[in-house]
Amino acid sequence: MDRQQEFVLRTIEERDVRFVRLWFTDVVGSLKSVALAPAEVEGAFEEGLGFDGSSIEGLARVFEADMLVKPDPTTFQILPWRGEKEQTSRMFCDILAPDGQPSAADPRHVLKRCLAKAADMGFSCYTHPEVEFYLLKSAVPGADGRPVPVDDAGYFDHVPGGVAQDFRRTAVAMLEAVGIPVEFSHHEAGPGQNEIDLRYADALQTADNIMTFRTVIKEVALMQDTYATFMPKPFSDHPGSGMHTHFSLFEGDSNAFFEAGAEYQLSTTARQFIAGILHHAPEFTAVTNQHVNSYKRLWGGGEAPSYLSWGHNNRSALVRVPLYKPHKGQSARIEYRGIDSAANPYLSYAVLLGAGLKGIEEGYELPRGAEEDVWSLTAAERRAMGHDPLPESLHDATRAMEDSEFVAGILGEQVFDSFLRNKREEWNDYRQQVTPLELKRNLGTL
Repeated sequence: MDRQQEFVLRTIEERDVRFVRLWFTDVVGSLKSVALAPAEVEGAFEEGLGFDGSSIEGLARVFEADMLVKPDPTTFQILPWRGEKEQTSRMFCDILAPDGQPSAADPRHVLKRCLAKAADMGFSCYTHPEVEFYLLKSAVPGADGRPVPVDDAGYFDHVPGGVAQDFRRTAVAMLEAVGIPVEFSHHEAGPGQNEIDLRYADALQTADNIMTFRTVIKEVALMQDTYATFMPKPFSDHPGSGMHTHFSLFEGDSNAFFEAGAEYQLSTTARQFIAGILHHAPEFTAVTNQHVNSYKRLWGGGEAPSYLSWGHNNRSALVRVPLYKPHKGQSARIEYRGIDSAANPYLSYAVLLGAGLKGIEEGYELPRGAEEDVWSLTAAERRAMGHDPLPESLHDATRAMEDSEFVAGILGEQVFDSFLRNKREEWNDYRQQVTPLELKRNLGTL
């Protein structure tokens, strides 16, 4: 037994932890959980805990249902919202086949595999997400059928005594109590919309943090008699909720994206990384924007990026190169603005990192950066500049993904097939619905 496992067992005993929750995700990023008695934790470390994988979306077929969850002791945390008495803790888990090998269907393993490839190339990957969400009075829509936000405030607004302000203070304290450091938080542009930015961490820890983040936000909202949603576009006339993520690659202690004196201080490695993301973005958009509603955000205005472009400090670009500290080499990074807050972080970071690494491996050429507002250009101007559109619907995105050898290679056959199957089902369910808009426009006239 290693030191980290010993630390977990000792902490469970000393703090009288009564429940140990083992967390993992299905293929679309829904959190799954099983509560373990403290006496069973040591055995779970050694052998894992058996469960029926065929009952979890995308994990296993019926004839290969037996699977194991094995807790990662480095992710052990007490869950403060469960109270001080009979405390509850959690650990993220790896999914294993009965022979003890990593399951090809485990989203966490998909990201681990991609990070291992980066390590073989000499890189470690760090990420920093900006997570947006809406805070509503209730999960139930109002009388007009629309969600009801907790306020009418806007970007960076300070509302004395405001519900969202109190919510963010409690949420940040709760996040830091479970070991997730927060950089800053603020009100976003939409009514009831908030943003909380997590500090830089390696990509796997960030993905774990995002899954914990969503749980904390939901729990704090319930504690305060409100409701938090990560739905990409809950309002047609207000901005959607994205999860802009900053990426940087390091070679040892050196930032591989920084080159003093180069344009925007970007190294050749960084330029090739961006080129890889832009080249493969249409193929992986179904992963980073996995719901029907995601495309209402991408194509519904509100500063969401819809075209393949990059630029320095250009918020209309899909990939932005921030220059907050241009002379500080360690802060060099790129920001991918397409991903939304409802994405599976393990799979999304795997395809983004994989695309960037592919660009480095193949020496992709980066096209000219966009200096203009891409949204304000005409369709002809965008075509002339090479700003091709992202997929316009989940249907278009899945069609692009199903033809992609690149995405299939990153996700592996089992995750690739089960993810596409889930998304086809979502699209089919959606296209069979008769919407209120259709009834409003057509029922009385046709």
